[in-house]
Amino acid sequence: MYKNLYLKRGKEESLKRFHPWVFSGAVQTIEGEPQEGEVVRVLTAEGGFIAVGHWQIGSIAVRVLSFEDEVIDAAFWKKRIQVAYDLRLAMRVAGREDNDMFRLVHGEGDFLPGLIVDVYGNTAVMQAHSVGMHVSRMDIARAIVEVTGGGVSHVYYKSETTLPFKADLEPENDFIIGGHDRNVATENGLRFYIDWLKGQKTGFFVDQRDNRALLETYARGRSVLNMFCYTGGFSVYAMRGGAKTVHSVDSSAKAIDLTNRNIEMNFPGDGRHEAFAEDAFKYLDAMGSQYDLVILDPPAFAKHKDALRQALKGYTRLNAKAFEKIKPGGILFTFSCSQVVSKDHFRMAVFTAAAQSGRRVRILHQLHQPADHPINIYHPEGEYLKGLVLYVE
Repeated sequence: MYKNLYLKRGKEESLKRFHPWVFSGAVQTIEGEPQEGEVVRVLTAEGGFIAVGHWQIGSIAVRVLSFEDEVIDAAFWKKRIQVAYDLRLAMRVAGREDNDMFRLVHGEGDFLPGLIVDVYGNTAVMQAHSVGMHVSRMDIARAIVEVTGGGVSHVYYKSETTLPFKADLEPENDFIIGGHDRNVATENGLRFYIDWLKGQKTGFFVDQRDNRALLETYARGRSVLNMFCYTGGFSVYAMRGGAKTVHSVDSSAKAIDLTNRNIEMNFPGDGRHEAFAEDAFKYLDAMGSQYDLVILDPPAFAKHKDALRQALKGYTRLNAKAFEKIKPGGILFTFSCSQVVSKDHFRMAVFTAAAQSGRRVRILHQLHQPADHPINIYHPEGEYLKGLVLYVE
């Protein structure tokens, strides 16, 4: 059976509140020398059972899989994936003809810490953020195919950049079940090319689906600027919403190419759209005041707490430039996807930018990640996406 890990006296309190991490400083002893990724049982100093989870090297010593004393086998993975899939069917992001892309597993939010699974049509893209999930990847992949009744028939494993580099696993991004080169999926009736081979994350930012749909309702007759456009998700929705013009900007020429392809696939020959491979701040500095709908969706400015101060300066500077340039009566969609930047931090950065501009600004919507990126109530750290929709006089 599994090796036992004993906590220091009194260090079980957060686990009794079902927080899914055991920090290395809480560990007293562990039987034998478990391999990284091995399943261990977590016990109190007195020997009382608390949880089972994946052992790993680092500040987080165990990622909890269950607070019941159960075996982690193929049946366990199937049961957990089934619960996650049933939830997506209930929230109506899965099982729809006009939407075949969604997040199936969101780490701690689905009680599977270290695992991300996004579905694009008949393909699931799986990312392991822990060695334990890497070790179990084939059982998980088979469970995905089985639970979806073959709706997912291909599983692409994309963990080269997400696994702990010290583990020395040398994972390769590749199909572990099936395989094909058809990479178009549908979101709310719009089609997108998904670059799961070399794109960021799993190939597309499915977490902005609801916010893109909201933007569509504001786009009619407006001149839209989509900064940090990546593959043009917001731009495509703005086009369908009846925007007068849509300009997409990203520093990556490859992202601009994908944006143009996505626009052409949905709106062939439509001259309302232009895309520019340019640095965001340079573009904002050089542009005039022609836009009355601006989207700021930058990559994470802070990936760890040490970078928080600089990140907040970056958000303030970016938003101040948008407030300075946006037309009177304009609408600003502004986001942070940095987990270490709280809602209060982000709002203060945007508030500071608004005050610097001297413009009158009102909050219309407070945005967050969608329901298929659920937040485990015992793991508030899982809330990472923050957004504001602002009306600027």
